[in-house]
Amino acid sequence: MNENIQSLKKIYSGKVRDLYEINANTMLMVATDRLSTFDIILNQTIPNKGKYLTQISLFWFKYLANITPNHLLNYKLEDYLTEQELNYAKDRSTIVKRLKPIPIEVIVRGYLAGTGYKDYIQTGCISGIELPKNLRNATKLPEPIFTPSTKATVGEHDENITISQCENIIGNELTLKIQQKAIEIYTMAQEKARMQNIIIADTKFEFGLDDNGVLTLMDEVLTPDSSRFWDNSTYQIGSNPPSFDKQFVRDY
Repeated sequence: MNENIQSLKKIYSGKVRDLYEINANTMLMVATDRLSTFDIILNQTIPNKGKYLTQISLFWFKYLANITPNHLLNYKLEDYLTEQELNYAKDRSTIVKRLKPIPIEVIVRGYLAGTGYKDYIQTGCISGIELPKNLRNATKLPEPIFTPSTKATVGEHDENITISQCENIIGNELTLKIQQKAIEIYTMAQEKARMQNIIIADTKFEFGLDDNGVLTLMDEVLTPDSSRFWDNSTYQIGSNPPSFDKQFVRDY
């Protein structure tokens, strides 16, 4: 794999993002063009995918700034990268706070779909939350629900867990705080998307704690990599609606 950033020390390489150290409190986050499904990195890339992911996240971080702090810092890339590195990093990179990551995947579901639907078919529940009987695929839930999962390492699979299991991992107080904040963010974003005739069926958030213990939104937010977007004009209950995300790759 060619390294496009040479002047900074690499901290971590994830499924899509690479992290580089600027100092003890700050890092460069680069969204690559890599494509992953079911936590596996595929051989193919999508040209400029990282740029689109970054710009979508920047829109949502700004839109949600009044209800949640985020990890973005108003630093200039050109102060830290060479000209050649800038040619690659521009539009796909952000300079962010280094946080203590919350070791769970924060998933909010407004509709029955994906692994949530599979769990429901088998148990009548998602993450231990009992749902009404006889719901069909793509049904809108009575209200959005928080359904956490484990955070797998690259090559491993996330697994849905119950709220109780989540509390055992991160504690009751933090679980409740994350649940309330994640549902608030999802609800606000859903209202915005509806104005463009888009349904956000479900989404995954990443949170961390800053040095003062403040819950902070991080990584990416409401992108096609982290969310399931449906066209409201073609939405139908009973099947997987056509989507604006990577569901077609999962299906394949």
